Formats: sequence, structure tokens, C-alpha cells
Amino acid sequence: MSGIPRSELLEWVASGESESLEFKRSTALAVEGCRSLCAMLNHCGGRVLFGVEDDGRVVGQEVSDSTLRKLSEEIGRIDPPVYPSIETVVLPEGRQALVVSTSPGTNRPYTYKGESWRRRGSTNVKLSRDEADRMLLERVHGEQRWENRPAPDWSVADLDTRELVLTVEEAIRRGRAEDPGTRDPAELLRGLDLMKDDTLLRAALVLFGRAERLELEMPQCLLRVAKFRGIDKSEFLDNRQLHGNAFELLRKGERFLRENLPVAGRVTPGLFERIDDPLYPPVALREALANAFCHRDYSIGGGSVALAIYDDRLEVTSSGPLHFGLTAESLFEPHESMPWNPLVARVFYRRGVIESERRGTIKRSELTSSAGLPRPEIEDGGGCVTVRFRPTRYVPPQRVGLDVTERQQRILAVLAEARAGLALAEIVARIDAEVSVRQVRDELAHLRRLQLVKLEGHGRGSRWKCL
Repeated sequence: MSGIPRSELLEWVASGESESLEFKRSTALAVEGCRSLCAMLNHCGGRVLFGVEDDGRVVGQEVSDSTLRKLSEEIGRIDPPVYPSIETVVLPEGRQALVVSTSPGTNRPYTYKGESWRRRGSTNVKLSRDEADRMLLERVHGEQRWENRPAPDWSVADLDTRELVLTVEEAIRRGRAEDPGTRDPAELLRGLDLMKDDTLLRAALVLFGRAERLELEMPQCLLRVAKFRGIDKSEFLDNRQLHGNAFELLRKGERFLRENLPVAGRVTPGLFERIDDPLYPPVALREALANAFCHRDYSIGGGSVALAIYDDRLEVTSSGPLHFGLTAESLFEPHESMPWNPLVARVFYRRGVIESERRGTIKRSELTSSAGLPRPEIEDGGGCVTVRFRPTRYVPPQRVGLDVTERQQRILAVLAEARAGLALAEIVARIDAEVSVRQVRDELAHLRRLQLVKLEGHGRGSRWKCL
């Protein structure tokens, strides 16, 4: 047991209680303290400070060998066994504070006196049965997971070996793999840890399986693509289901995006050629799509990756929730690399498709920010994870319960470019079409009823704005 500076303790206390910090007046409250420790083990780790009042006053206590023994005995009631660090802080008048620290548990779920807890804010809540079951699944995930199970009925002949060789050669070119000195498919698969004892693993099928057999025997190797008219799913312009291995589906997804995403054209002063700005950064979309293939749950037979284009957004959805205590918000911060399918993710990384060390989400945020987009939204719910992109520019809706005409779309686009709003005469002048003031006034009244525009001010000072 080591000692830490009093100044460090005071810094912790000044930050207040949180998901990772709990105050206890003394070890007389060891039961409550160990309950918090159990909750932190099941969450993101943290510290329990003994000798600190709830209001943050550092009071300390007398610490003897008996004190430490009783505290250790209470910690021993946590199962599976844990060994957190216990450090002392020397205070005035011979008193001490105790700091009990733990990292996130690796054998979750943990119980204390037979009950499982997790942190929610600065309080402890009991784990639900679903949460406990998910943690148990994560505990065995390192050794027993869907992707590293054998596929004895499949052979190398069922794989796209051209794709396999291309992957290895690209990994060599990028310096992410040594040249094995052979292009024999079986040897390449062993080098990628996709074959064990001459038997293919399921990850090899996901990565390199031929589409015709995957469609019959692994229907979850599926990409759903759709383009909708408007901002909901009431009417679609394109809706397809694509089968194949992950690399093939990635290419098909990119092709779908190129064919269906609008491009904003502009002419830059001093240049003759027109410059086309994509509505979304292509690299960010590719990163999101690739990560969906790496982190989705392939054990869900009816699962898939879905790509949906709406008038006001683009969504990439993958089957399965977030795991290992990750939250939508924490994905935008540096975090440990914990892909749900590490074999698949490792091959994608070697091929140069994704970033390492779970920088994918951070990279997408950087790309969208540099393109003037808001940060992508991430939603974890309903048994799936959705990454949502908003466009770089305003896109007038084509349908809001009923069709929005071309003229109405043009009015909306003109208003979107003028954040301060426009007077009626200014709107008429900017439409670039033969249209009367009365017609534009009628169109604005209609758009107002649809709650797409609003009128601010009165008389000559009134201005129209997009909602």
C-alpha cells in the first residue's frame, strides 16, 4: 500500500462526486463503499475516497491494520475476486484518508453480496437481467464469439481468392503486413488468422465468401440500401437488398452513394470550371460503412447493415448494440480499441479500409467538421446502432405529407441561403424565374401552413425565414 500527495486528493474532491468518484465519511461505511466499487467495476472504473464527507470536506480517520483488514474483507465479498489499489493520504493531526481505485472490470458482471450494480451519475443502480446477460456475453467474447467459430462445411473453393490476394498485397504495400513469400490461399488465410487446423473460420466467410453461397447459408451478410422521398419512410425511390462478402458490399454501398447523393455545383471566381461539392464527405461515409461491417453482430440471423438516404440526412445502421460499456458520447473521445469482430476489423485495417485504435468515430467527426457539417449523430437503441449525417447545405424537402413543388423548393433554398431572412420582393428577385409577387406570396402561405417557413416582423420590415 502506497501513499499519494494530499494535493492530488484535494483535486479529486474539488471535481465532486461522479460516475467515477464516490465520497465516504469513513470505513464505517465500507458496505456502501464496496457497493459503489462493484458498480464502478461494472461501468468505467473509478475511486472511492474514505475520509471525505458528502459535501467534500476532507475529515480523514484513524487507520490501523485492523481498519485495512476489515476493508479488504469487505472488498473480498465482490465476485469474481478483484484486487483494487488501496492508497493512503496523510492529513494533519495524524489522520488519514484512504483511496480505493479500480479500472473497468474485465470479468463483468461483478456482484457484491450476490447483487450486481452499475453507476448512473453519482448513484448506484441494480443491473437489469438484460444488462447482466450482455456483460456475460462480453466476458466470454475474447475466446468464444461468432466470427472465430469454425465453418467446417466451407472450403477455400467457396471464397473469392482474388479478393484475398488483393487484400494481402495491399497490406504489404501499406506496410501493415510482411510479404509471406507465397500467394497460396490457404497460407494467406493462416497468416490472417482466418484458418485453424485446416478449417476456415466464419470471419473468412464474412470477408471473402462468394455471394451466391452466402445468400443461401449466411443471409445476414447483407446490405440494405434505400433512398426515400422526403424525410420519412412513407415513399421510397430505390430499395434493394445486396448480398456478398464485406469487401463486395462495401464497394456496392459506395456505388449506391455515388449514384444517389446530390452534388452541389458552384463556380469559383477566377476559374472557368465548375466545382462540385458532395453533400457529405465521401471518406467519412466510407469510414462509417466500413466500421458498421466490422462492429455489427453477425450472430443475429436476420441482421444486416443498412444505408438510407433521406432529403435531410443519411443513416448507416448496423445490427447489435454498443458493447464493453461504450456509449454514443464516449465514441467521440479517445477510447480503447474493442471491436466486436476483431478478426474482421484487423483485416479491414490491414487492407487500409479503416483506422486503427478505434479512431474511426473521431476521424468522421474531424472530416465532417472540416467540411462544415455538424458532428455525426450516434444512436444506440432498438438492438442496433445508427450513425446519422446531416448535410453541408440546406436541402429543400420534396415531400411533407404531400409533394413540394419545384418552385416551393426553390423558395426554400433561397431562404436557407439568407439566414437573416428576406422580404417578399427580395425572394421574387432571387428565384430567377418568371413569377409574380402574388404567386410567391401564395407559395409562402402554403409553406407556412406546412410549418417550413415563418414570417417575422410587420409591414415593410417583415422578413421570411426557413424553420
